[in-house]
Amino acid sequence: MTHYCNGQRASAEDLAGALTNYGHFTSMQVRGGAVQGLDLHLQRLSQGTEALFGCVLDTAQVQAWMQHALQAEPRRDASLRVTVFSRRFDFRQPLQPVALDVLVAVAVPVHMPADPRRLCSVAYQRDLPHLKHVGTFPLFEHRRRAQQGGFDDALFVDGSGQISEGSTWNIAFQQGPQIVWPQAPALRGTHERLLQAGFAPERQQVRPVSLAELAGFDGAIACNAAGVWPVAAIDAVAFAASEAFCQQARGVLEMAPWQPIGGPDPRR
Repeated sequence: MTHYCNGQRASAEDLAGALTNYGHFTSMQVRGGAVQGLDLHLQRLSQGTEALFGCVLDTAQVQAWMQHALQAEPRRDASLRVTVFSRRFDFRQPLQPVALDVLVAVAVPVHMPADPRRLCSVAYQRDLPHLKHVGTFPLFEHRRRAQQGGFDDALFVDGSGQISEGSTWNIAFQQGPQIVWPQAPALRGTHERLLQAGFAPERQQVRPVSLAELAGFDGAIACNAAGVWPVAAIDAVAFAASEAFCQQARGVLEMAPWQPIGGPDPRR
C-alpha cells in the first residue's frame, strides 16, 4: 500500500500526523480508472468534513489527488482509501480552525469471495454511526471475537434488539418478493444506496428489523464497496434463499454506472 498526502508521496511526518484518532474516510474499488458510486463517495467525504471540521471540502481537488495517486503507481485497477484529517488538529482545542489534509492510499484491488458468511449477533452501537470515521478498533475487535467463536463476522444489534449493520458492511433481508433494509442508525453504505436505486421501489421497504423475526426471512445479503455476498446464517437461523438473492443483487450492481476518477466532478 502506498500513501499520498495532498498530492505528494507521504512522508513519515505526514503519516505520523494521521495517527491522531480524528478524521473520516471512504474506501472504494477502482476498475479501469473508474468507480461505481464515485459521487456518493465524494458526497460522504464532503458531509464528513463539514461534520468533523466545520468547513467545506474541495471535492474536485480530492478527485484530482485520487487520479494522481493512481497514475503515480501506476494502476488502473486498485483499492483506494481517501482519509480527511488535519496534521494541525489539537485535541486540546478541537474548535480551533485547521487546514485540512487528504491522505490517499493505493493498494491492490479486492475481489470479494462468493462464499456465504455465518454471522453472530453482537450488542453494539457505533459512535456517530452516520459518519465513516477513523475509530475502527471496536469493529475489528468484534469481528475477531466472532471468528474466535467459529463465525465469519459480527452483526450489530442495538439495546432494543434492532439490527443495524455489520462490522464494515450493510445488510438486507428477503421476505418473499420483498427486500427489507434495517432502519436502525447505521453508516449508509455506497453499495447499499446503489442497490436501493437499482431494485424496484415497490419491492423495498426500510423498517425496524429485530433478531426475533429472523426466522421469517428467506434470505440475506451483506454489501459494501468491495461487493455483495450471501449470508448463510445469523446465530442459529439459516437462510435458504441467500445465494439466489445475492445473484439478483449482483445483477443490479452490474447495471450501476462506472464513473471515471479522471473525469469532471460527477456532481456537476
